[in-house]
Amino acid sequence: MKSEEEQILHLLGLARMSKSLVYGTNDTLTAIQGQKAKVAFFPKDGGASQQKKFRDKTSFYQVTLVEDFTKDELSQAIGLNRSIMAITNNGFAKKIKQLLEEKERN
Repeated sequence: MKSEEEQILHLLGLARMSKSLVYGTNDTLTAIQGQKAKVAFFPKDGGASQQKKFRDKTSFYQVTLVEDFTKDELSQAIGLNRSIMAITNNGFAKKIKQLLEEKERN
């Protein structure tokens, strides 16, 4: 069975194919502020000032922020050279949150 992390990365790829994913700094911030983003991803090897901006925005708008993956892992998952992204679909977001909880318990 795949690990929770592998399943989350797989879901990111599926979300992109179903157009339930926004990516890039500006589009992701817009989705967070417009309350379209359900789960946001920021790379654990991302820049400190950007990281603070995303932590502040996701906290204020009550969006789950995932910082468990590197830029490379996120880029590979969606097949694009992007590492900042957000899920806009409730189904994908619910499953990812569920996997994050399972990961924390293990």
